[in-house]
Amino acid sequence: MTIRYQDSNARMSQVTIHNGTVYLAGQVPSDPSADMRGQTEQVLARIDELLAQAGTSKENLLSAQIWITDMAEFGQMNEAWDAWVVPGRPPVRAATEAKLAKPEWKVEIMVVAAQPEA
Repeated sequence: MTIRYQDSNARMSQVTIHNGTVYLAGQVPSDPSADMRGQTEQVLARIDELLAQAGTSKENLLSAQIWITDMAEFGQMNEAWDAWVVPGRPPVRAATEAKLAKPEWKVEIMVVAAQPEA
């Protein structure tokens, strides 16, 4: 059994790969001064980067978990999500309101993707 860990520190990895499945840690915005849509776009761009490093892409998403701090901003998050997700290939998804680790963060997204067969 092979498990690969990428972008790791003593506490966690940003990516874990096992048996052709790529698991990403929850991703948060790099510039929390942006509005909900802007923060979501930042997170989705980071997800694209990490998936590429793991040899896959958003075309192979299996699932997504989304945490937002205020359901009143759910529509803004969905605007960014809808512009990003591959048409006809949306993953299963759950979204909930939650208090995040830093008060300036508005959104955190965690995804699982398949690696394409070689």
